[in-house]
Amino acid sequence: MSRYRNSLPQLQDQLFLTDGGLETTLVFHHGIDLPAFAAFDLLKDDRGTRILEQYFEGYAEIASRRDLGFIYESATWRANPDWASTLGYGAHELDTLNQKAILLLHRLRERVEATQGASAKTPLIVSGCVGPRDDGYNPANVMTGDEAEAYHSVQIASFDNAGVDMVSAVTMTNVPESIGVVRAASARGIPVSISFTVETDGCLPTGESLSTAIQFVDDATEGSAAYYMVNCAHPTHFEHILDGGEWTKRIRGIRANASKCSHAELDEAETLDDGDPREFGDDYRRLLDLLPNVNVVGGCCGTDQRHVDEVAAALSSARGSR
Repeated sequence: MSRYRNSLPQLQDQLFLTDGGLETTLVFHHGIDLPAFAAFDLLKDDRGTRILEQYFEGYAEIASRRDLGFIYESATWRANPDWASTLGYGAHELDTLNQKAILLLHRLRERVEATQGASAKTPLIVSGCVGPRDDGYNPANVMTGDEAEAYHSVQIASFDNAGVDMVSAVTMTNVPESIGVVRAASARGIPVSISFTVETDGCLPTGESLSTAIQFVDDATEGSAAYYMVNCAHPTHFEHILDGGEWTKRIRGIRANASKCSHAELDEAETLDDGDPREFGDDYRRLLDLLPNVNVVGGCCGTDQRHVDEVAAALSSARGSR
């Protein structure tokens, strides 16, 4: 069922949108209880599945309206063995839910393409989302690359069987785990992107600079990652480190937070800081000047369709002026 596994359109010049902050939208805007912040848990019944359908439909509509490609990112950030076990899911149930998450995206893609018909010009990508084994802000236990490859191979196998076009590892906090994800996806012939999260100083939670992290992963995997992204940090947290070096050309995507708060502050927050969507779009315009290869944009914590629509406008206008 995969369509673009052998040739990802976003590796060319076409512009792509993805979604915003799935979990924060569900919790704060829809009042949905997400144990362990695990959106995949909604797939256990028809009502939850429909909530996810409606969520993705809204973002795909923005992409269609602005003539942008769209990357459907599965609701599986927490759908790995350790996090699933905290919710009482065993291996078979987890495999079923991971595959269900991907099959949902295939149905949504087919629905959009049926509406657009033969005139459709914007590719729709189905991506399997991998999250960190540990906490996305503060990794307590860092695996070796070999351990990470074995661990994440479980979820990636489910994605492979369901026919993903690619794998996206988001909110990655450390280098060895990222190396393991790249190796696990590459072993199955699936292109993979790695999206690092950074602190307010622009460094990973484990202390490495973003440039060092990208270089280390590329060196350990012979440059196998299709591209890199930055997510779960406000643009002001990392724009100062974008020095125009060769390493910045490996960054093709941004999914920033709406809030300027640190990860520690966000962890303690009881209300949603959704910032200013218009200002958020302006922040992206500055980033796009510093990262000329970026052509995949969306949002992370605190962002919703308002923010992503502003970002889509920023992406289109920035590319249109070049």
